[in-house]
Amino acid sequence: MLEELKKIVYDANMLLPEFGLVTFTWGNVSGIDREKGLVAIKPSGVSYEKLRPEDIVIVDLDGNVVEGDLNPSTDMPSHVEFYKAFPKIGGAVHTHSPWATSWAQAGRGIPCYGTTHADYLYGEVPCLRVLTQEELDEGYEKNTGILVVDYFKDHDYEAMPAVLCKNHGPFTWGKTPEEAVHNAVVLEECAKMAAWTEMINPRVAPAPQRLQDKHYTRKHGPNAYYGQSK
Repeated sequence: MLEELKKIVYDANMLLPEFGLVTFTWGNVSGIDREKGLVAIKPSGVSYEKLRPEDIVIVDLDGNVVEGDLNPSTDMPSHVEFYKAFPKIGGAVHTHSPWATSWAQAGRGIPCYGTTHADYLYGEVPCLRVLTQEELDEGYEKNTGILVVDYFKDHDYEAMPAVLCKNHGPFTWGKTPEEAVHNAVVLEECAKMAAWTEMINPRVAPAPQRLQDKHYTRKHGPNAYYGQSK
C-alpha cells in the first residue's frame, strides 16, 4: 500500500542525517496521501543506518496503524494534527537539530535578522509554551500538535512553515516531505546565524520590515519573481 509515498518518505527521512539535522534516531519525517487520508511516517526508534522503505508505517488520520509491522514514530499524533488542520501541507518534520533546539530550550523565538531568514520564514519563528501537567498526562504528543495548530489559527502556516516548542524542539512542514525537510534545514541555518548575530552584536535589532517584506514576496505570492519562470 502506498509504496510510492513510502519511498518518498523514506528518501526524505534519509536527508535528515545527510544535512546533520539528527543524532541517532532524534527525528522523523512523514507524508500524506490526501485522497486516501493516510499518512506515511518513520517507525519509532529505528536507526537511519537500518531504515528501509518497507519499514515506513502507514496510519490513518485517527492515528490507527493501517499497514506496517513496526510502531510509528512517537511523534505521529503531532503530525496527524498538522495534517488535519493544515490542508495545504504534504509533509512534516520533527528534529532535535542543535541550533533550533537551543532556541527552543531557551524559550525564545528566532528573530528575523536578515534576508536569508526572510526569504523563507515570514517574521519571527514562534516559540510556543510548555504543555500543562494535564496536557502532558492526557496525550503529550497529540496535545503538542494541538498546541501548534491552535497557534496557527491566527497565523499563516504557509508563510511560517516552522515552529519551536519550548524545552523541546522544532517542527517544520511543506507541500511535500522533501520541502518540509528543506524548511528544517533552512530553520537550522537561520537559528545558527541568529545566535552568531547576537554573539557579535548583543544589541542587534530585527531587519527592517520593508526589507523582510521585499525578500519574502520576491519568492512567494502572486508577484514572486525569484528563479526561472515555469
